[in-house]
Amino acid sequence: MAFLQFDAASYPLNNNEWSFPLVEIIHIISFAVLISTIAIVDFRLLGLGLKRYSPAQLMKDLAPWTLGGLIVVLMSGPLIFFSMPIIYLYNGGFRFKMGALLLAILYNYTVHRKVILSNPSPATGKIVGLLSLALWISVVGGGIFIAFV
Repeated sequence: MAFLQFDAASYPLNNNEWSFPLVEIIHIISFAVLISTIAIVDFRLLGLGLKRYSPAQLMKDLAPWTLGGLIVVLMSGPLIFFSMPIIYLYNGGFRFKMGALLLAILYNYTVHRKVILSNPSPATGKIVGLLSLALWISVVGGGIFIAFV
């Protein structure tokens, strides 16, 4: 963990009044784009809204937005982390968020994607959609609780 032993006061996000909040805003907006595009597909799997589109078509149409949001989240997150790495490493909310994020990403790009592309039965679609929503809500919950743990 020697790479974490640096002077946090010299880190660029800690030197400017606006840099940390700006990166955090970018992180949150990108996360909202990521999760909302996935949620639209999940709501369709649950039979809620956009019934003239198949879940597969929605997933394909929203894929660039989902991937763009994920890329920005994965770029801005480490910038935030390195503003106070030791504090984040020992924060239970942060560790929970990282675990949930890993599971949500893996689930989204494996099981979720495969089931959607296979034109699932309504019951299977509902299970897959609910599990996806639960995983992404867990990530958001972990992020919120970083401030309270």
